[in-house]
Amino acid sequence: MATSSTKVAVASLSRRDTTISIVIIAGMFFIFGFLSWINAILIPYFKIACELTHFQSYLVAFAFYIAYFVMSVPSSYLLKAVGFKKGMMVGFFALSLGAFIFVPAAMTRTYEIFLIGLFTIGVGLAILQTAANPYITILGPKERAAQRISIMGICNKFAGIVAPLLFAAAVLRPTDQALFDSLESMTEVARSAALDELIARVITPYTVVGIALLLIGVGVRYSPLPEIDTEEESEEVSLANHGKTSIFQFPHLLLGAVAIFIHVGAQVISIDTIINYAGSMGVSLIEAKVFPSYTLGMAIVGYVLGISVIPRWISQKNMLRVVTVMGAVLSLLIVFTRGEVSLFGHRTDISIWFIVLLGIPNSLTWAGIWPLAIDGLGRFTKVGASLLIMGLCGNAILPMVYGYFADTVGLREAYWVLFPCYLYLIYYAMWGHKLRKW
Repeated sequence: MATSSTKVAVASLSRRDTTISIVIIAGMFFIFGFLSWINAILIPYFKIACELTHFQSYLVAFAFYIAYFVMSVPSSYLLKAVGFKKGMMVGFFALSLGAFIFVPAAMTRTYEIFLIGLFTIGVGLAILQTAANPYITILGPKERAAQRISIMGICNKFAGIVAPLLFAAAVLRPTDQALFDSLESMTEVARSAALDELIARVITPYTVVGIALLLIGVGVRYSPLPEIDTEEESEEVSLANHGKTSIFQFPHLLLGAVAIFIHVGAQVISIDTIINYAGSMGVSLIEAKVFPSYTLGMAIVGYVLGISVIPRWISQKNMLRVVTVMGAVLSLLIVFTRGEVSLFGHRTDISIWFIVLLGIPNSLTWAGIWPLAIDGLGRFTKVGASLLIMGLCGNAILPMVYGYFADTVGLREAYWVLFPCYLYLIYYAMWGHKLRKW
């Protein structure tokens, strides 16, 4: 195993080294998922505890994911300067700091301080994602990159299933629905006291999370994870990139960054809005908390499908084409289908289950875009990866767009924003990824 100061070529890694590296990165993707998808329950929780509009509540996603826009390119330079492992340690320390910021925010019930904590967590994740995604993409044969990314996705989405349920178990009580229903009839003093008690429940879990992330950061720094040389270029790639001085000379990369922006924004809309949408059908928060887990469960189904059939039965490129079309169809079904159904013990409008089904196409879209977008970048891989990670700010922007329309035209009608998103993804899957010159 290489030391932390020695950069090694991917081809020189043994099967054992590669397996250990994949396991470590998989653990990191679990942590990414845990901290990211907990927003699905934080949004309705803060909406109640801090007395917010739909638009204001989606500032949770905005503050969290705008950090990717701010930090992605600086992250690439950090990783170039100190290497993957030290850079990852810095990322985990930032996650820890963000978790600790929740403590004074809860003590004062100040939404703005919560947003600062979420932004700080986003900064840490931006550093870690900029390191982990290109790392796992190049850690093996190119044609199996989508398969490896799908394995990472299972870890990410499994954490997403667990996170809202653990958070709900830690901070919500079976009697809370009666409290929520009675808030409007309370006096201002009584309501303020009740909400102070509600928000204070996050102090212990986030203190524990902060300490754990601090320790994990130190552990990653001294782990057997090798420093992969991402600057190496094959003779073919070197020839193709001769004379190129900037990532802006790679159209397929820039169009891929737009695709990432749109994909992740659409994915977060399908997960982070579903609890409020269930609430519009009369489903209580206590019951609705499981709906993000259903969507993420469908994502795991998609990942397992991807691992099973890519590239044996279908190429990752063709799978991307299939799932983007599927996403467009489901987005139309959400808006246009109506009818009450009873499923898994929930009595809801059928449209909510089409949101759940979006988990399948969303799971395989990232795995399809990423290898196509960084294909042939060679020495530009780290900066190119940082541009793609910057696209994760779509998670910040598109839910805000949805929130605006949810407040103005209605929760169901606001899902119209998904359809043009999938149309662009279809374009990239069919034609956009092929462009090598402007």
